[in-house]
Amino acid sequence: MTSTLDPATAEAIRQRFLAVDAANVADVLDTLGLPDQGLAPSFAPFPAQAGKLAGWAFTIRGELTPYPAGGGDPDKMAACARLTPGTVSVWSGDGAGVCFFGELIAIGMKERGCVGALVDGGIRDVAWVGKQQFPVYARYRTPVQSIGRWKVTGCDSPVPMPGATVAHVTVSPGDFILADEDGAICIPRAVVEAVLEQAEALGAREVLIREELAAGLSLSAALAKFGAV
Repeated sequence: MTSTLDPATAEAIRQRFLAVDAANVADVLDTLGLPDQGLAPSFAPFPAQAGKLAGWAFTIRGELTPYPAGGGDPDKMAACARLTPGTVSVWSGDGAGVCFFGELIAIGMKERGCVGALVDGGIRDVAWVGKQQFPVYARYRTPVQSIGRWKVTGCDSPVPMPGATVAHVTVSPGDFILADEDGAICIPRAVVEAVLEQAEALGAREVLIREELAAGLSLSAALAKFGAV
């Protein structure tokens, strides 16, 4: 959990992850014996230019269930009220065809210091969310609201999210979420710092390789000098 870190340290780690590629993180996790942390390829940024998503997971769980629409979903509001600075809201639950939130809730999450969302479902108001500079990676977009159809059933506990190499990846509160042009991945809290340091080192090595290739080094010579790239 991030409670083991002071806020300044947690934010410093988050800022460093913003300079790290998800692909390098995946490679590091492979070397640590954690090969199944990648999330489903269907997670994509909305809008497309949303940018990188990086933050500490705060989980929200819901399900499709009919209910009176007049009062909205107070459990959703209560869950969002628990978001803290530097967190990514991770939305889990079977909600095919409906959005889990739109512009107004995104504004409310951002006001609480939440830095983005990872959504196993839909989003709407995509253009307006984009104007908030609040990165969202979701499975799809849809104009159909969740009120009366899908409601929050819990938060701040481990949740399943669709995986890339396994059916589901368990995301626990305090894990780290990273998503960029290559996709999304979950880094277990216990290895966050180790993964960050090794991913930074891998990125620095790649910079050297690119420089030498640009200077005329052949790919075969680069492989011989640096190993797998």
